[in-house]
Amino acid sequence: MMKWRCTVALGVLSTSVAAGAAPLTVMVGNFASGDKSGWEEQEFKGKVNYSVVKVGNGAHALEARSSGTASGLHKKVSVDLEKTPYINWTWRVTNTLKGVDETTKKGDDYPARIYVILSGGLLFWKTQALNYVWSSTERPADASWPNAYTSSVVMLAVDSGNSKAGTWVTHKRNLREDLKRQLGKDVKHVDAIAVMSDTDNSGQSTTAYYGNIFMSSE
Repeated sequence: MMKWRCTVALGVLSTSVAAGAAPLTVMVGNFASGDKSGWEEQEFKGKVNYSVVKVGNGAHALEARSSGTASGLHKKVSVDLEKTPYINWTWRVTNTLKGVDETTKKGDDYPARIYVILSGGLLFWKTQALNYVWSSTERPADASWPNAYTSSVVMLAVDSGNSKAGTWVTHKRNLREDLKRQLGKDVKHVDAIAVMSDTDNSGQSTTAYYGNIFMSSE
């Protein structure tokens, strides 16, 4: 089972761009403010419990509790990568998964991942995606591999193993450059962003927390 049905028709959602001084930013997921409006759930095998919770000091985060389940949240958004090529986010996981081989269908589970979806429009078979993942297997920085279900989706490990479990990790990636390296194309627009924590194949349990996700000019 391919984990994300990228064949869904993707519309354009207006996004707010911060006024004033640089850097230019486009907010995609304002979870720290307790807001998950505009995010739609897609279920694959049971439901992951996605809810906005307090994580201290008045801040919030999106909590994802998965126990042998697989579902995700996606937001339709058109992002101009010529203006805001960097994707920024924070996340935290309680634990990774034991004994999974993520290159196989039986091991296609991740405690945390962020999808960047490029729509093929009416040519749905041309839809592609890049997954930033927290891998359960210790991997070298920026290790990548094709999704176990389809070669049109690439998995890119930005965190791996349990050494950082329980702590917040912040990332800033040049998404346009990552797409160029991993998909071999110069992408100028992104059509949707998704988050997903899933454990349906392994039958294990994990909890992840997602902070704000936003695009920036630098």
